[in-house]
Amino acid sequence: MKLTVQIQLLPDAKQAKALHATVERINEACNWIAAECFARKEANQFHVRKFAYKEVRERFGLSSQMAQLAIKAVCDAYKRDKSIKPKFRTHAAIVYDQRTMSFKGPDRASLWTLAGRELIPYVMGKYQAEQFTHAKGQADLVLRHDGRWFLLVTVDVPDAAPIPTTNFLGVDFGVVNLATTEDGDKFSGEKIDATRRHYGQRRKALGRAAGAKRRAGRRPKNIRRATKRTKAKEARFRKHENHCIAKKIVATAKGTGRGIGLEDLEGIRDRVSARGGEQRNRLSGWAFFQLRTFVEYKATLAGVPVAAVDPRNTSRTCPECGHCEKANRKSQSEFECRACGHRSHADLVGARIIGSRARASVTAPKHAGSVPA
Repeated sequence: MKLTVQIQLLPDAKQAKALHATVERINEACNWIAAECFARKEANQFHVRKFAYKEVRERFGLSSQMAQLAIKAVCDAYKRDKSIKPKFRTHAAIVYDQRTMSFKGPDRASLWTLAGRELIPYVMGKYQAEQFTHAKGQADLVLRHDGRWFLLVTVDVPDAAPIPTTNFLGVDFGVVNLATTEDGDKFSGEKIDATRRHYGQRRKALGRAAGAKRRAGRRPKNIRRATKRTKAKEARFRKHENHCIAKKIVATAKGTGRGIGLEDLEGIRDRVSARGGEQRNRLSGWAFFQLRTFVEYKATLAGVPVAAVDPRNTSRTCPECGHCEKANRKSQSEFECRACGHRSHADLVGARIIGSRARASVTAPKHAGSVPA
């Protein structure tokens, strides 16, 4: 499995200046290549090299390999949508490979710059250090909005041997409770919701301040930067919470020798309705796909099987008698079966049904001529 490990570079003033100049020059070259590709309607790397390679090296002073990487970056971007000309920001991330970057010992990276090779120290966390032994040699150099430099290194981590099991831990995703397991563990969305409201109010205040500046004939550049910072902080907080939730779910499943049953989230935003602006904000403010992805990749690394099941009527079906009716769901949190009277929290009911469907998906007999799911 391919993962991305983030390590922080610690350049001194001279090295930071060299990195800035290199990133700016390469993105300038990319914009020139993009203009030429768009004018010629050409996205084939082999053809682009013929008319751009020599010019890029002479005009922008790039090394042979950096010119090749710049051409590849432009062609990849242009292929995605040939109706528009790709545009590269001044400090957009740039790609390094084995020829332009190498690691020297446990805490130094050698990077090509316009000023020559720079040996730059770096630091990483315990988790990153464990995965770093599988580094493949390609990385993105990223300048964050706060001025810090990072390398996003691609690593190829071997998958753990899957646990042979027919038992699954059902997990129900929601908005009030981000995740609920059939064991009764609930992961509340209260902290994320409070953070969303806090930064939402902050952005509204910044928007009003920006409007006042425009009316006064001044450019609200510093306010736009502050708005970007609040969005980045909120995204980092949400990502951290999703990582923690996924880690706990996978640890529980592995510790009990079970797989994980999840809802198939395809089209979930179309299926889930929200009443009022506040509910819509809560629904759009939660990263459904991110949490699901974190659970899946952590499960793969741990050797825990994952089964995706049909989520329809999971919180309307009684886990005791199997009766399904819309009226079983009395409210967002209440479930009461109209047939047998079973009462429980609706999210726990959903998790139990998901778990039972996951178990059924691996234990169902395979009939001759049947089409695999």
